[in-house]
Amino acid sequence: MQNFLSVIQEKFVNDFIVDDRWRFIVDGLKITLEVTFLSLIVGLVLGALIAVIRTAHDQLREGDGKGNIFLNIANGICRVYLTIIRGTPQLVQLLIMFFIILNSPSISKITVAVVTFGINSGAYVAEIFRSGIMSVDAGQMEAGRSLGLGYTDTMMQIIMPQAMKNCLPALVNEMITMLKETSICGYIGLNELTRGGDIIRGTTFDALFPLLTVALIYLVIVMFFTWVMGIIERRLRESDIR
Repeated sequence: MQNFLSVIQEKFVNDFIVDDRWRFIVDGLKITLEVTFLSLIVGLVLGALIAVIRTAHDQLREGDGKGNIFLNIANGICRVYLTIIRGTPQLVQLLIMFFIILNSPSISKITVAVVTFGINSGAYVAEIFRSGIMSVDAGQMEAGRSLGLGYTDTMMQIIMPQAMKNCLPALVNEMITMLKETSICGYIGLNELTRGGDIIRGTTFDALFPLLTVALIYLVIVMFFTWVMGIIERRLRESDIR
């Protein structure tokens, strides 16, 4: 038993303490969180815009049978975007963005990752938002319009806050998914968390501690977000009761 503990201690020291290799994990975690949160912001903005366009198109088409020509064109572009992004692997999108579209020495790998994950997330967030908007009672829109609010004001001040509340759990799940999917950034040479662990493994030829540490960090972050989501959901339920 003592020999076993000695071996484990030796491996741990060799993996993380020698040459300050733990910095690969810490630096990689910073990059992972940075890419995740910046991509989430891009995805939320893009997804909300697409959701509003598609919802407005459907509602106006139901109202007058045709809708606005510019809205029809915008809706068509959104549908093509959703089809392409949701129909192709995210890794392939990342490689296309890095080697073809944003292939420039002046563009950092973090920027490439944020743009790629933001665009990818926007496609899924758009459908989450759209389902949230459609879950809001139609009378809310009519009530807003009867108060003299325009379509945009009614959507932003009345409909979207309720839609956000309805789709919040799905948005948190999307953020968790994005966090884990950033592990593919190593394919473009970005030293995020997973690649940091892989660098240690390639240096020490020991996979046990580096990979288990990476998995544990992901697990702790996901559990934290799940815990925060549980608190938010309870408070939202309490506000509904009141």
